[in-house]
Amino acid sequence: MSLAELMVDAWRQALVEDLPEVDLAGHKYKITHTRGQSLRVVSFLYENHIIEGIEQNPQKESGWAKLAQEGQRIMQFRINRRYIGNVCEGKLLRYPAWKSLGLPD
Repeated sequence: MSLAELMVDAWRQALVEDLPEVDLAGHKYKITHTRGQSLRVVSFLYENHIIEGIEQNPQKESGWAKLAQEGQRIMQFRINRRYIGNVCEGKLLRYPAWKSLGLPD
């Protein structure tokens, strides 16, 4: 599976199916929750990168938070604290860090 496919699959299993763990390409990863807001978080391995997916906090003041307030399901993804993209209602949006990190299309 490509990184893009893994991210969309992680989003679907975590936010749409509300599973306690995700199964990505035959590997299982537990979904945890943040302490303060109880947002869902999943970390998985892709090649030599640890990818972290974090449910969008609707209480922030951003365009993505506004969409989350309206009920859209959004998960932000990052590598080493650099956000590489998000999945909103099944659609992947890559951020500039995607290319700067040399991630595959």
